[in-house]
Amino acid sequence: MLSILALLCTLGVPCPLPAHSPDSVGMSASRLEAVDRVVERGLQAAGFPGAAVVIGRRGATVLSRGYGTLDWSQSSTAVSPERTLYDLASLTKVIATTSAVMVLYDEHRIALDAPVSRYLPAFSRGAKARVTIRELLEHRSGLPAGRNLAHLTHFAPAPVRARELILSTPLEYEPGTAELYSDVGMDVLGFVVEAIAHQPLDRFVQRRIFAPLGMTSTMYRPDAPHRSRAAPTERSSSRGHPLKGEVHDGDAYALGGVAGHAGLFSTASDLARFAQMLLDGGALDGTRIVADSTVALFTHRSAGWRALGWDTCAGGASCGQHMSERAYGHTGFTGTSMWIDPDRGLYVIVLANWMHERPHGTTPPLAILADVRADVADIATLAADTDRVEPQEWRADREIGWKP
Repeated sequence: MLSILALLCTLGVPCPLPAHSPDSVGMSASRLEAVDRVVERGLQAAGFPGAAVVIGRRGATVLSRGYGTLDWSQSSTAVSPERTLYDLASLTKVIATTSAVMVLYDEHRIALDAPVSRYLPAFSRGAKARVTIRELLEHRSGLPAGRNLAHLTHFAPAPVRARELILSTPLEYEPGTAELYSDVGMDVLGFVVEAIAHQPLDRFVQRRIFAPLGMTSTMYRPDAPHRSRAAPTERSSSRGHPLKGEVHDGDAYALGGVAGHAGLFSTASDLARFAQMLLDGGALDGTRIVADSTVALFTHRSAGWRALGWDTCAGGASCGQHMSERAYGHTGFTGTSMWIDPDRGLYVIVLANWMHERPHGTTPPLAILADVRADVADIATLAADTDRVEPQEWRADREIGWKP
């Protein structure tokens, strides 16, 4: 049942979490001020036209800011954490697909060690018959990274043919013997969700996850009003037009815009609601999405640095150097990241569209985005751990690899 707040959110009004001062949740306000500096350095270096950052702890946001604009034009709209939609790219894997599996697992409708073929008879040829749901979640199924289905989309998406090609993809190695990050595997997992739920993936997650959480700006295939407030990805795409509110990933586009590995759009404020739900053990504002034991199971490291669907913090990269080993999260190729540290009750969300070509046509160096979001994670963590010494300079101060 929807909470009163969630019911109000369904009216289409953005529903950010309550905002508290950093001091009230045990964080240093002065340390958090460094977030502005490192993000602004990224903007000044033209690493991205804009970004949205939300940091929260203990049920409230302590920083929620938009930086820059949607694109490089002088008339562009300013970024807003509540209103600006970003193409989440591979964050889709955890926000939509993994979460859908968590819901079905809670209801005893899916078994992690069951063969995929139990739910998808078409996925039963040869060694595929031995691939389990758990192996798909851990990227140990033997499926390749992707299928490069762009050749199907010269004129329009081709979801039926794309689905056939995904399901017929041969394994590259024996199931369970090695790890290979696989978009194909998450697409197959999305098909499993659809087979069990008897409805498309986008409808299932909207009905069972996003609507109950009041995530009014989280969706596949945004409609025209939502597209108008989306941050564009590529200006010069192979589809012959700029991509704004249209999924960037070619395989997700071939599948019709709804895929297990990519296709979801959202705002930083909506993702904060999702992150807080996980920190609260699967419930938010009195609305339960999954059991606390399910959250613990899926976010616990189980294969190398991977949990079930989720990454865990190995130290460095987008989670920074200081989050706990229990921290989990994910990134998206378009410039998105979300990290959650249950030891500190902390989440850090950074959304940017670094792929948006600069006015002279070049894509900004990825090092700018990588340094900025790692710095933001470290700043947030050290603001919560005031007994630890801050570095004298951040990655963004050194600008290593920032010049093309």
